[in-house]
Amino acid sequence: MYLTIIFLFISSIIFPLLFFLGKHLSNFRYPNLPPGKIGFPLIGETLSFLSAGRQGHPEKFVTDRVRHFSSGIFKTHLFGSPFAVVTGASGNKFLFTNENKLVISWWPDSVNKIFPSSTQTSSKEEAIKTRMLLMPSMKPEALRRYVGVMDEIAQKHFETEWANQDQLIVFPLTKKFTFSIACRLFLSMDDLERVRKLEEPFTTVMTGVFSIPIDLPGTRFNRAIKASRLLSKEVSTIIRQRKEELKAGKVSVEQDILSHMLMNIGETKDEDLADKIIALLIGGHDTTSIVCTFVVNYLAEFPHIYQRVLEGMQIPLL
Repeated sequence: MYLTIIFLFISSIIFPLLFFLGKHLSNFRYPNLPPGKIGFPLIGETLSFLSAGRQGHPEKFVTDRVRHFSSGIFKTHLFGSPFAVVTGASGNKFLFTNENKLVISWWPDSVNKIFPSSTQTSSKEEAIKTRMLLMPSMKPEALRRYVGVMDEIAQKHFETEWANQDQLIVFPLTKKFTFSIACRLFLSMDDLERVRKLEEPFTTVMTGVFSIPIDLPGTRFNRAIKASRLLSKEVSTIIRQRKEELKAGKVSVEQDILSHMLMNIGETKDEDLADKIIALLIGGHDTTSIVCTFVVNYLAEFPHIYQRVLEGMQIPLL
């Protein structure tokens, strides 16, 4: 009992002291920071950010602070890293017109732990290299080849997941849909069972990337690290098989993004390339799923637009 009282007494002194020191040392080291709060030690304002997302209004975290500080830019601390959040058209223009000049792309430390290979090169070099690799795959002639594949996947998805259902929750279904497309276009995976097998660890990694970076058994972050290893192992197996197929001339470079990367990336470890593929899947997965969900939502709100889209879908693809 006495030990418990002593522990509580010490905790009541140490934790406020750490919070006070962290706050003031941060301002001392970087005196020209924008207004804002850094929150609690280590977790910062992560809980507030995640809470706003769970309530269905993630933008509220930003709008509340913009209103409170009367500023289009504010500081915060999320997922174990300090952030400056820039809002508005002028702020976004500043960021995107000064990439690799005044600002660079980067991975938070939490992501580096989930994908260890991302620490081997600088974020700037990694972003430039990846963009150069993907540019040929994003050209109009390349995108045209994907239309038929995407239409085929969409038809199967609607037949198996949407048809004959009285009620649907759209967002989880669009996430399945976009993951299936990504697996097909990146890795030529058309085995539905194999795709579903990767869905669970992929979702675990996605959740862990946006969680408090505490690596203890049972935490989301810890589960994400383990799931990332499993995904990396599976994708590395596909990469080794694809290398053999390319050597034997069984597949073409244009088959998918993985084949293109293998022919142009140079000498690299299978695990490092696997991490790059998984990171690309994560980068485009949620954003695409959200866009698809909003499209369905707006079609439901505007029946006359839905009718015109439905009529357009009945025109055969050339």
